[in-house]
Amino acid sequence: MPREITSFSNSTVKFLRSLRDKKARRAEGLFLAEGLRIITEARDEGRLPEVIAFGPQGAAHPLAREIIDATEAAGGDAILTTPDILSKMSGKDNPQALIAAYAQPDTALSSLDRAKADLWFVGEKLRDPGNIGTILRTADAVGAGGLILVDDCADPFAVETVRASMGAIFTQAIAQARWDEFLGWLRSGPGQLVGTSLQTRHDYRDAPYAAPCFLLIGNESQGLPADYEAACDLLVKIPMHGRADSLNAAIAAAVTAFEVRSSWRNR
Repeated sequence: MPREITSFSNSTVKFLRSLRDKKARRAEGLFLAEGLRIITEARDEGRLPEVIAFGPQGAAHPLAREIIDATEAAGGDAILTTPDILSKMSGKDNPQALIAAYAQPDTALSSLDRAKADLWFVGEKLRDPGNIGTILRTADAVGAGGLILVDDCADPFAVETVRASMGAIFTQAIAQARWDEFLGWLRSGPGQLVGTSLQTRHDYRDAPYAAPCFLLIGNESQGLPADYEAACDLLVKIPMHGRADSLNAAIAAAVTAFEVRSSWRNR
């Protein structure tokens, strides 16, 4: 039976609110997800929350009721509360009807199975959590294995990342590593490293992509460092026909990834 919380000063309210902060997420090994769609996606991937909080409206949906019951059956904490307290937990004036805390997965490179997929994304110093979430969503859409974050990227478990992923945070593998560690891991097995760059004449539509393909996307404002580009097996460029000289990192990732898929299909 869910327990009811009506006080803003309740310790669980403060705890869930704290998970909006990166330091608290790291200390607790948890992250927040909001909304029935994302929480259902997690359930469909076999993931149940450690804590789920909801208002009367949220509990009324049959899918939500199933997830709440399953969470309690698995030993998780189910909390019935008010819209105002949900707002405090989420930090939004119009919060979702469901907010849940999930255990963070292992993000070590050693936890990845490169044989799981023929296409992977690699992000270098991506600082925008929204871009990371969008790349995860694209990875899901294009049938990739996941996203490897290299060097100092934004937190993949930030609320903004989870929201932008639209549930792909639960379908895609995520790893974090320094560049040298990643490169050593990549070269220990099969894998073509493809970098997106302005410093090449190789059109992304005519490139010889090989599987498994690791698509490397650089920092939003600076792109890839020269030595990272030099380490790539292939550099590709998306031609610009207007005044813009480049695309947003997440859009560039999507455009190139679908072209990789198209080239393999046409071949």
